[in-house]
Amino acid sequence: MSQPWNRGAKVPLPGKLDQSLGEFWLEDQWDIVPSGHNLSAYERKRAFLNVHGRDFLDISALTGADGDGDGRSIVAGDFRNNGQLDLLLRQSGGGPVVLYENHFPRRHYLKVSLRGRSSNRLGIGARLTAVVSGQPLVREMYPLNSFRSQMPNIVHFGLGEATKVEKLTIRWPSGREQQLTNLAGDRHIVVDEGEEGEAAVATVVPGQTFAP
Repeated sequence: MSQPWNRGAKVPLPGKLDQSLGEFWLEDQWDIVPSGHNLSAYERKRAFLNVHGRDFLDISALTGADGDGDGRSIVAGDFRNNGQLDLLLRQSGGGPVVLYENHFPRRHYLKVSLRGRSSNRLGIGARLTAVVSGQPLVREMYPLNSFRSQMPNIVHFGLGEATKVEKLTIRWPSGREQQLTNLAGDRHIVVDEGEEGEAAVATVVPGQTFAP
């Protein structure tokens, strides 16, 4: 089966099939569903809701995420630029790409991108600790997610009912530790490794091109 990057791709059968094992081959992977095949054997996908860090609820049917397409990768990102993380699913069969929009009640957030100087340009490998209402939230700048997928180079902090981050500590790959205080939420900021205090923070204006 060919990979779904090119809908017009045709990959000829590379060898003899063993019918006793149920082997099959499709020159065009987009024909999986019409031909009655699915590499996931029509297993339903699952979505779980974390409950206060103590338990999980299966909300697959409620969210519509329980399709039987052959899911290959999933990425969480703020694709609508409203502070809520959506899910983008890539699959083989059952439709190539599906966007699951986040319609949970809106809460506050802070999105952080990094501009490295002594470290690499995107600050990949940095460790970010945000103190929100006295509680530390730890994230790392690793824009990777799952098989053949990559997240945006943005660290997302969900703030809940809080409207600001009391303190943000960034431990850069270079070894430098940078601290920022009283950062207002509900925005996307870029933090410059080479600056201090307020001069290190720039707000990304929605609709404008951001070049890290």
